[in-house]
Amino acid sequence: MDDQNKNLILATALSFLVILVWFILFPPPEQTDAPATEIATTDGTAVQAPSAATTQAGSGEVPLLDSNAPTEAEAPRVQIDTPRLKGSVSLLGGRIDELSLKDYRVSLDADAEIVEMLTPAGSTSAYYALYGWAPGTGLNAADVPGPLTEWSLESGETLSVGSPVTLRWSNGSGVTFRRILAVDEDYMFTVTQSVENSSAAPIGAAPYGILARHGIGEDADLPGLKSFFILHEGVVAMNDGTLSEIDYKDVRKFDIDPNEGAQAEVFQNKSDGWIGFTDHYWMATLIPGSGSAFKSAAKYDARRKIYQAETVLPTMTVAPGECAEVTTRLFAGAKEWESIRAYQKDGVQKFLDSIDWGWFFFLTKPIFWLLHQLNGLIGNMGWSIIGLTLIIKAIVFPLALKSYVSMAKMKELQPQMEALKEAAGDDRQKMQQGMMELYKKEKVNPAAGCLPILLQIPIFFSLYKVIFVTIELRQAPWFGPFRDLSMPDPTSIMNFFGWLPWAGPEAGSLAATILIGILPLLLGISMWLQQKLNPAPTDPTQAMIFAWMPWVFMFMLGSFASGLVVYWIANNTITFTQQYIIMRSHGYKPDVFGNIKSGFARKPKADKK
Repeated sequence: MDDQNKNLILATALSFLVILVWFILFPPPEQTDAPATEIATTDGTAVQAPSAATTQAGSGEVPLLDSNAPTEAEAPRVQIDTPRLKGSVSLLGGRIDELSLKDYRVSLDADAEIVEMLTPAGSTSAYYALYGWAPGTGLNAADVPGPLTEWSLESGETLSVGSPVTLRWSNGSGVTFRRILAVDEDYMFTVTQSVENSSAAPIGAAPYGILARHGIGEDADLPGLKSFFILHEGVVAMNDGTLSEIDYKDVRKFDIDPNEGAQAEVFQNKSDGWIGFTDHYWMATLIPGSGSAFKSAAKYDARRKIYQAETVLPTMTVAPGECAEVTTRLFAGAKEWESIRAYQKDGVQKFLDSIDWGWFFFLTKPIFWLLHQLNGLIGNMGWSIIGLTLIIKAIVFPLALKSYVSMAKMKELQPQMEALKEAAGDDRQKMQQGMMELYKKEKVNPAAGCLPILLQIPIFFSLYKVIFVTIELRQAPWFGPFRDLSMPDPTSIMNFFGWLPWAGPEAGSLAATILIGILPLLLGISMWLQQKLNPAPTDPTQAMIFAWMPWVFMFMLGSFASGLVVYWIANNTITFTQQYIIMRSHGYKPDVFGNIKSGFARKPKADKK
């Protein structure tokens, strides 16, 4: 076996092995696209609210909700209605606890429900935002608004863009609390909390915000969550420029924090940061104002199975006759790159890092940016992926050119290499020395042919991450049956790719893996044609591996996102064209049809003696 074949088979084996391991460890996600809050539930309705006596606030527990108290559904509500959001605010606790995303539906069905982002306590998937004041000097828990406080609507009717609402509550002892809620055209709420002291003594209180998520149990498979290895779901926090990602299962492993009274991880932010919960495509995040120190924490109440993210600002002292206020923000919505980037430019520190870019962020970020720009110009994500492939191939073409030229020169040296083999006979050392001298004389690098294959591996993985994680690929259509490029090919051999009047096998099943669609089939054919640029190896083992490899890849990648398969087909097609042209320019004319014909030719049987 000559060095060219050794390097080619090595590169092929490495590529195959890496993708095979990736396929085994990271199987394709489930085909269902559950609502953002479709998780298990319990009847627990209490959260732990902070207490405040010093600048570094401690933590205390709010009593369980009284079963005789009005529920969130029974309490008066203020409607939320914007071009992109609909929902309501419960006057019981002043909670933002009903929120749906108008632009997103649970599935591609015409009658599919829009995605629910937040739901009230007591519902099947409680997930809500709660604000309040932790009591300090001169106040106790009954003197500040809490989860059971019934607010009154002081001004405004419907919370919408440009139309805030004001909630009011007085403790009966000369202290009045107000909460002004505003919302922008996307997913950002502005929450302004104020306290007016009309009593005769100074008071102290620390404003806080809480995100509470009920009911995710200790099971390994969390209902409604993807539980996919390369996807982060759980707590996401930015602490003065340092990103923390904590999965739900790891939150349950926190030690009991005596200051918090629960399993907790506490962050002391000096000036900037945020904390919240992130799912595959949706996120809710508490964002205190920048430039002020605050404490953030992730908590888990094991008894009631409540996850909690909170921010606590320093205690504010309010003298008699004075008023104090603080403004914070709440993001609750889809993790759209455009929106999140705009909020980052508006001062939310490193907010784009809330999207799970993964370990290859230095590749996934620019790849997504380029894909997003192309989609903005073309208006179709499928053609944008093909355009992205063209640009990537153009960027790496100088390196690929050297590789293809080297491979073409290796073909030119084939007669001399065969002569060296015959002259060396069984003396492998002599043959290797002769080969090295020939390579040096002709300035050929036998390993250069591996570079294009090895270079494709990190690009392939990065694009896989982009297609799987970013919401811009969710339900992104191409043409015809390809209505969601983030999902596997919906066509199948079983119904002749949609031409016959019966459905194909269920997505994710073994039958769907075997009875593949048109895109995986085109992938296998493109790889097979690329092989036919060169004659089949004379070594039987090599020939067998090369013969099977395209079809193994075809079935192996058939259940991957169709957008990724589109990229791979486009990449193979461009690579074939480049190699063919470069080989012709160096005097080697690939006999593609001859190589195909010889592959089907029946080999003569050995003569029997």
